[in-house]
Formats: sequence, C-alpha cells, structure tokens
Amino acid sequence: MNIDGININYIQYGNKNGKDIVLLHGWGQNIEMMDPIGKRLEDDFYITNIDLPGYGKSEEPKRVYTIYDYYETIKKLLNKLKINNPILIGHSFGGRIAIVYAAKEKVDKLVLLAAPYKKSNKSDTLKVRILKFLKKVPLLNKLAPYMKTKIGSKDYRSATPIMRDILVKTINEDLEQYLKEIKAPTLLIWGTNDKEASIEDAKYAESIMENAGLVVYEGCSHYAYLERLNQTISVLKSFLKEDE
Repeated sequence: MNIDGININYIQYGNKNGKDIVLLHGWGQNIEMMDPIGKRLEDDFYITNIDLPGYGKSEEPKRVYTIYDYYETIKKLLNKLKINNPILIGHSFGGRIAIVYAAKEKVDKLVLLAAPYKKSNKSDTLKVRILKFLKKVPLLNKLAPYMKTKIGSKDYRSATPIMRDILVKTINEDLEQYLKEIKAPTLLIWGTNDKEASIEDAKYAESIMENAGLVVYEGCSHYAYLERLNQTISVLKSFLKEDE
C-alpha cells in the first residue's frame, strides 16, 4: 500500500471476526521475526504484520524519518485498512513506534517486547547478534538462513546512508514522557540479560506507566520473546483475553 509515496508491505491472516492485532518488528528485521507470534494467535485474532519502511519488502523513506514519521506512517496505513483501536505488539524499534502510537491514538492493549525508550549511543548493525541468536534457539534456527539472505541484504551488507541517518536520529529520541501518557493496559516482556534495553529500564517503565505489568525472563536476551516462545504465547493469550 502506498503511504506518502512509499510502498509499504504487510500481510494479514487469521480470524476476521477476532480483534485486530498489529505486529511491529525491530530494527534491521522484517515481518518474519514477528510471525512466530502472529501464527500462534491467528485462531482468535486477525493479524496485520507490517514491514516497516526501509525493511523487508517495504520501500525506504525518501528522507530521514524520525520516530514520529514512522508513527504517522503506521497511523495512515491502519486508517486505510480501517483498523481502529488495535492490540499493538512491538519488539525493540517496533516497540518504540508502538509507544508513540499508543500515547497518541486509541489502542485496546499494548505489548512491548524489549522496547528501548531512552536515548542510546549504539549505532552498529544487529546482523551478527541476530544470526548467532537464531542459530542457538530450537525451532527458530530455520529463520537464520532466511535472514542471512533475505532480511534485507541492503540493510545489513550495504546499509544506505539514509537508513544509517534514520538509525542515529531515532535512537536519540527519548520517549519516557510518552510512556506516562499511555492509558491502555500494557504488558512488558523483558529478558534480564538484555543488552539493548536493560531490565532496570523495564522496571522503571512499569513504575511510571498508568496500567502496566512486567513479565521477566531470567537469563534471556533482547529476543526473550522468541527464546521462550511458548511462555510468551501463554502470557499473551492470558493478557489479551482479560476483561473479555
């Protein structure tokens, strides 16, 4: 779908009579990284899994995007898809976008998977860490070959100047105030060994948010939601069915 002159790729599947779940992947990734969640929830929910601008099959932005530009893109896409009040699930960079969206728009529920919301000085690619992680995790190592060749050769092997500039710009935006503005019930899932978004930051986020709960995975990394996928799905199903 064309949003502001950029073609955005997305897939939809699942129960059309169920509530809408929107999945937002992390930096340098694509919809493949969120499908393990979507596929396990498709019986009860209608899934919209999006390739963020610059990744997967979505086109790169034509200018340096801020986190707010990404939010606006997702907002316009969901409006065109007639998705209102969605359940928003975001990992890492996708979680940053979800934070801004949930602070500004109505969402039914919010799930943040290791979403860094403070400024960061890190600007290196995540390719090596992602591939090493995927090769170690049972059932997920099949994603490693795909990611090595597909997850965006342009993102990893020859990152364009504009995407590098976007990375620097977006990770230097502090989103703490937006956390305080979110009213929707929020679930935080974090690993204690997360080196991209510390567990201390997760605990602080829980303390300043109006209606948030934190689930901690001992010994897990920035990809805790995948390292303990079965537990993640169980926790999500419980959280998403509350108040039904």
